Amino acid sequence: MKAIEAINVTKVYPNGVVANRNVNFSAAVGEIHAVVGENGAGKTTLMKILFGMEKPTSGEIRIFEKPAQLNSPHDAIALGVGMVHQHFMLVPSFTVAENIMLGIEPKKNLFSLDFKRMEQIISEYAKKVNFELPIWEKVMDLPVGVKQRVEIMKALIRGAKVLILDEPSSVLTPQEVNELFVVLKNLSQQGITIIFITHKLNEVKQIADRITIMREGRVVGTYRNEELTESQIVELMIGRKFEYDISRVKAVPGEPLLVVKNLNYFREDGAHILKNLSFVLRSGEILAIAGLEGNGQKELVEILTGLRENASGEMLVGGKNVLGAKPWQLRQLGISHIPDDRIEVGSALDMSVAENMISDRYDQQPFSGRVVYRKRSVIEFARRLIKEFSIRVKSPTTLVRMLSGGNMQKVVVARELTNEPKVVIANQPTHGIDVASSEFIRKKLLQMRDEGRGVLLVSTDLQEVLQIADRILVLYKGEIVAHLQNENLTETDLGFYMLGTKRQNPEELKELLTL
Repeated sequence: MKAIEAINVTKVYPNGVVANRNVNFSAAVGEIHAVVGENGAGKTTLMKILFGMEKPTSGEIRIFEKPAQLNSPHDAIALGVGMVHQHFMLVPSFTVAENIMLGIEPKKNLFSLDFKRMEQIISEYAKKVNFELPIWEKVMDLPVGVKQRVEIMKALIRGAKVLILDEPSSVLTPQEVNELFVVLKNLSQQGITIIFITHKLNEVKQIADRITIMREGRVVGTYRNEELTESQIVELMIGRKFEYDISRVKAVPGEPLLVVKNLNYFREDGAHILKNLSFVLRSGEILAIAGLEGNGQKELVEILTGLRENASGEMLVGGKNVLGAKPWQLRQLGISHIPDDRIEVGSALDMSVAENMISDRYDQQPFSGRVVYRKRSVIEFARRLIKEFSIRVKSPTTLVRMLSGGNMQKVVVARELTNEPKVVIANQPTHGIDVASSEFIRKKLLQMRDEGRGVLLVSTDLQEVLQIADRILVLYKGEIVAHLQNENLTETDLGFYMLGTKRQNPEELKELLTL
């Protein structure tokens, strides 16, 4: 029996962009179904339509083989469809139980909640689906993998029989991914339909029953898992032969470019977020900072790029302490920043591709005369970068908001790598983008390294870290718990440090400041 189905679904946005073209898709009861494709292929739009977040321009949605009119997520939830988003929608200061039952809390009377009944409902359901949850712990204190289970339980307890997951493993360690897959397989055995979007094809091969491949808004085909290899999936996604080839020769580090000493940062509520961080980034190397999301990476990057104040310690560039400097001052010192959020921080959506590419040098030659803005020079520069960085766009004057995620990221990367940086701080540079775009960006970072620049790579993607980093620091609860040379390491090795179950002793970590 088909649990959910899209029949001849087309979605055209008011600006003329066609996100889905006559899409036919279905997932069976109890099936684990992966949906893959490049950025801009239409995967996310299709999932939003199935969850009632978007309305199709034409076509039909069926749920359990009955026509469904989905005007909002509320309608989808009422019909048994749940969705776990890439960025969790939980209230950090609430307990697990309060988050799960939010809006459907059992009450003793008009003024008070029935916490005993709340615990009973959650415990009974958790036992049924073989979940273990710390019901009365606050969500803010939980590991990412447990937060994800809270989101899944939230959907299930509201009656979800179809569960849509967007990039479910993107912020998990290998150990947590294995635990997630046990959960998903268990749910599928109980008749729950699992649909998930991912760029991690090894995970698709590991768990999916069937695979739907999308390209340019259309469904290329739906296949049984055993019918395709990873290489064949990629070729169907991009429409051509593709060989994944990233080779990293041994680094030859040179002079220190960025030295961090005893860096501390306290949040406004007094929480100690960064604890005595010390490390050195040298020319000609990629130094990775690995860790699960929420262990201080965001604060560290914002401090090093001038976006966050009130840290203590030292940040030495050229021997001078520049901690607390403004972003423009750090740019003048040769520090580039690829932010983790290309939409909110990395680009101006309502400006053109060309304008975004010169936004850090618009007042410099050859783009600016004494009075006039030299549009021709800007367009010529943008065309060169579009070609060099393989950006798929109709024109340099196209608004950035019209681009797919992968191409939008390439615009940001093109700007940040072409301003002659000494140091590149790359925060999640390939997060949420497709295989081909990821490979391109990683090669560009290696090129920066080989040109003698220093790259500080902050990433939760362990495959990425192991592919291109020369040295790896692991951050856990705001502390550096490991300093590792990237030689014969595995994702599992790093995962233990990231979970806090393993750490190097302080003596081993002293070498961090050896100049």
